[in-house]
Amino acid sequence: MAKTYFVTGTDTDVGKTVVSAALLEAAKTKGLQTIAIKPVAAGCESTVDGLRNSDALLLQKHMTVDLAYEQVNPVALEAPAAPHIVAATQGKSLSLSRLVGYCRGALMTKHDFSLIEGAGGWRVPLNGRETLADLPRELNNAVILVVSIKLGCINHALLTAEAIQRDGLELAGWIANSVQPEAIDFEEENISTLASLLPAPCLGVLPFSSPLSIEALSERLSIEPLIAAL
Repeated sequence: MAKTYFVTGTDTDVGKTVVSAALLEAAKTKGLQTIAIKPVAAGCESTVDGLRNSDALLLQKHMTVDLAYEQVNPVALEAPAAPHIVAATQGKSLSLSRLVGYCRGALMTKHDFSLIEGAGGWRVPLNGRETLADLPRELNNAVILVVSIKLGCINHALLTAEAIQRDGLELAGWIANSVQPEAIDFEEENISTLASLLPAPCLGVLPFSSPLSIEALSERLSIEPLIAAL
């Protein structure tokens, strides 16, 4: 039976896509067929093939199942801002039901392990009534939390974990991700505190990677808790 996880972060620009790609790569080394979906992407470039998002393209590169770009990223928005605001400027509206339909359609493709990557943090609005957090709730996905290791990360991570659990979802694991080349003061102590307080296993601690090597980062992940039931 295939297993799907929703990947969220403590904020925007915390490395959700890099972590997701590394998770896909780690699953591939286990012989699993993988799919990744980024239902909404704000910050796309105009190409001869239409709007394309670099994060969605990275996911597409590291998944093993061949999906059309439009299945990986069904809602592509040009400006890099809150999706509901960008959509409104284009006379469009976002809805939970449409995103659920897009995801269910893509997930019908045969696979073992799949990721749905969110946009920004946990409570990103889709419209005046719905948020992106409603998507994993509707699909009943367990959640993987990406924590950017920086000043304030403990508070951000604990609040996000509380919100996930309050929404009735399982926090399946979390990953510490360094998005800047210089380590913060007391970095190891911050990670140790997170490990003692977050109600889920740490799946890995990823260093800043430049040049980016998804394969090297994947070797630092322990995905056994995610695939034990497969």
